Amino acid sequence: MVTKEEIKLYFEGLQDQICAALEQADGAAKFHEDLWIREAGGGGRSRVIQKGNVIEKGGVMFSAVWGDLHEKMLASMGLKEKVDFFATGVSIVIHPQSPMVPIIHMNVRYFEMSNGVFWFGGGIDLTPHYIVDEDAQWFHQQLKDACDKHNVEYYPKFRTWADDYFFNTHRNETRGIGGIFFDYQKVDETRDKNQLFEFVKSIGEAFAPIYTYYMNKNKDIPYTEREKEFQALRRGRYVEFNLVHDRGTKFGLETNGRTESILMSMPPMAQWVYNYQAEEGSEEERTLSLLKKGIEWV
Repeated sequence: MVTKEEIKLYFEGLQDQICAALEQADGAAKFHEDLWIREAGGGGRSRVIQKGNVIEKGGVMFSAVWGDLHEKMLASMGLKEKVDFFATGVSIVIHPQSPMVPIIHMNVRYFEMSNGVFWFGGGIDLTPHYIVDEDAQWFHQQLKDACDKHNVEYYPKFRTWADDYFFNTHRNETRGIGGIFFDYQKVDETRDKNQLFEFVKSIGEAFAPIYTYYMNKNKDIPYTEREKEFQALRRGRYVEFNLVHDRGTKFGLETNGRTESILMSMPPMAQWVYNYQAEEGSEEERTLSLLKKGIEWV
């Protein structure tokens, strides 16, 4: 069976692959790398790209950390005895220059404890500033295809999980058009560890083709200051989710992760408009009306 060291090496290579693809599609900016060490155990490679032709700010982060599991995490898992943990993964958020290019997030990860328990998790979701049906349908079809190679039950199950997870309850709206989300994926009678790892690899390797497609397709669509203002408002909602609800952000901060890497997901600029109301019949109103659970794009 695949080992944690092999999983770690794969995630390092995935980071390399994705960074190269994004640099090529952007055509101007390059990733800056920071190597960091976690005092309690482990470390990572934080790679950030800024002020490109297409990407305004983005990060492709790799980490592998280990040590004593924090008391809050022990309590959340119902564990009374102290255990060591090992966690590794790749996390990505890209904020584009153009409001016609969507925000994207992807995370793939592996977690194990010294008591023998382990699982995989991850997800990929799209947050368009303006929702275009054709683009939403294409995105979900790519994810369905990636899931179906492993289990035809994955896509509908994980799509619903994404709708529930990427949801700003205080706004009563989804973060974007969803995608897939899965956590605590463990071995059972239908799959072994290698099969789970192959599924996670399929999701990780779907990222670059998906996002470079949108970069190339939408980067030259014209827009006005009105669209830029709405982009800033949509970014504000993105910030709200990451700071209020996102488990990865909470886990990183609670396990003394590197703050700069954890908060890389924040956009370079955002805005909050008091009691914002979209103009009736506008594209802004249409997008906000589609921020809801249960839309079957494919």
